[in-house]
Amino acid sequence: MSSTIFNEVEQYINSRFVKEDPALLKTKQAIIDGNLPPISISENQGKFLHLLAKLCNPKKILEIGTLGGYSTIWLARALPPDGHLISLELEQHHADVALANFADAGLKEKISIRIGNALETLPKLKEEGTGPFDVIFIDADKEPYAEYFEWALKLSRPGTLIIADNVVREGKILEENSADSNVIGVQRFIKLMAATRGITATIIQTVGNKYHDGIALAIVDDPAKAG
Repeated sequence: MSSTIFNEVEQYINSRFVKEDPALLKTKQAIIDGNLPPISISENQGKFLHLLAKLCNPKKILEIGTLGGYSTIWLARALPPDGHLISLELEQHHADVALANFADAGLKEKISIRIGNALETLPKLKEEGTGPFDVIFIDADKEPYAEYFEWALKLSRPGTLIIADNVVREGKILEENSADSNVIGVQRFIKLMAATRGITATIIQTVGNKYHDGIALAIVDDPAKAG
């Protein structure tokens, strides 16, 4: 089956269910103008994230990987008036672009960004007692996905939803001897998630204008068993 049909169906869905407002459109343009990598989630994936988050009635959301803030805005819009989202970002320039986008979206007070290596920031969140979080979205560098997942578990409570993007990688996760560090990182994550007790998890394959990929979903049932 040609990928053309996937893109056509995606546009069909977007035209009926995903109406991007000026803030989201401006965010996409700011990402281009700021020369950020063109790797944001798609429009419909953003809507899907929003729906997943709303189902959790979240007060606290953690995002690992901000980029230009497109996914962040979708997630933050699922928060109640007193809710808050913390996003972790390595690059200062990416954070600067994202912060401007949050202000344009009227979400400046609901979102904060922590700059630095996430594997250094995550222990600090634990020490500060910032969690537990109701929803955790992992969408950053793939090599340490397993470590991000371990920290997500430590920052969870019963019922926390953990979401991880880009975990099928056009089927390359089936390559047992892959030399691709991104694939290897995702394979490590999948192996860990499959072996983790105290969670209910699966992976959904996705197609569309983001090609063939997948999203991992895990509900934390018992953090003591999972951590």
